[in-house]
Amino acid sequence: MAKEIERKFLVHPRKWSDLGPGLEIRQGYLCATKQSSVRVRTYGEKAFLTIKGSTTGLTRDEYEYEIPSDDANEIMNLCERPPIEKTRYRIVFKGHTWEVDEFSGENRGLTVAEVELKNAKEQVELPDWIDREVSGDPRYLNSNLSVKPFSTWK
Repeated sequence: MAKEIERKFLVHPRKWSDLGPGLEIRQGYLCATKQSSVRVRTYGEKAFLTIKGSTTGLTRDEYEYEIPSDDANEIMNLCERPPIEKTRYRIVFKGHTWEVDEFSGENRGLTVAEVELKNAKEQVELPDWIDREVSGDPRYLNSNLSVKPFSTWK
């Protein structure tokens, strides 16, 4: 069984274009409940179908399978609207790779950084561009952002 263990943070505003072009991501959700989510994602030239379980602390089950891009584009039409659109930047800092997602579309204005851990107690040094941790706030889950986009928050 695959496990995903990650912490999630908001990021101070900065000029992300300094990091290079990033990678365009588009994803949609076929199903999203508290118990699980099923998404399709195009990630540059590749596409994936991902199934995630509920989060316990910082951990959840995750299964990911590469699928043909044409299939992903067709499946995307079956997903809830709006799709999640974002540009991902990878930043290596103090032995960890941070994935910084700058959202566009209905979630424009939101930038989130995630760092995957080997275990839930692993310590990680935070870069100075980190604002605050939102790991425990379900509003920042991509599956929830597809239902209640950042642009609709008060």
